[in-house]
Amino acid sequence: MPFVINEFKTLSVLGECRNFDPATLVGISGFDCLFCPPMTREATLDSRQEILRTAARLFQQRGYDATSMNDVAAALKLSKGGLYHHFQSKDEMLFHLMEHAMDITQEKVINAVAGIADPEARLRKLIQLHITVVLSVREREITVMLHENHPLPPSLRKRINARKKDYVHFVENLIAEVQRAKRSKGTVSARAAAFALLGMINWIYQWYRPEGALQEEQLAQQYTEIFFAGAFS
Repeated sequence: MPFVINEFKTLSVLGECRNFDPATLVGISGFDCLFCPPMTREATLDSRQEILRTAARLFQQRGYDATSMNDVAAALKLSKGGLYHHFQSKDEMLFHLMEHAMDITQEKVINAVAGIADPEARLRKLIQLHITVVLSVREREITVMLHENHPLPPSLRKRINARKKDYVHFVENLIAEVQRAKRSKGTVSARAAAFALLGMINWIYQWYRPEGALQEEQLAQQYTEIFFAGAFS
């Protein structure tokens, strides 16, 4: 007797189901059987994150334009229909990669320093945490995607740029607070200092090698010294 098909799970899961013979399937192509337990919200979120991480790696290795939806599906051993269940296009994947990268920055940098009362200590911690995020083995590929927003449609690019500007303003305001606290008499503006700091940190992924002589802790310390010597002299 053929199985009845429902529309709650995607074709990508069919190969893992042992409750039926695919030859007996009737109904809607791309969906599996009522005998399988429904996917939980957590499982769906995990699947999306795995897709995004794989897409990020492929975009980095091959370039965004040279990577197709089929490439992403093949790397994940998903059917194309299974991939389209989660994301309708490369643009959508790239947008969500960038959104996730900004979420990481919010959680692991901004929120993490919010409770530090002293502005200088807060800025020093921000520099350390931002470098940690950029160099994180787990997050690096996603963070790199912040530099690849040119393929996005204007409406999506505008949303990402708004979040990036919010972070720049956060850093700028913190630097200005430190300048006031230190009664800095230099001519470096907080805005110029913020762009210089973020550019310096965000470029690390281009040259940093974990096996090199300069380790993350040393790098954070030296970048902090360089920045403080220039921005608050």
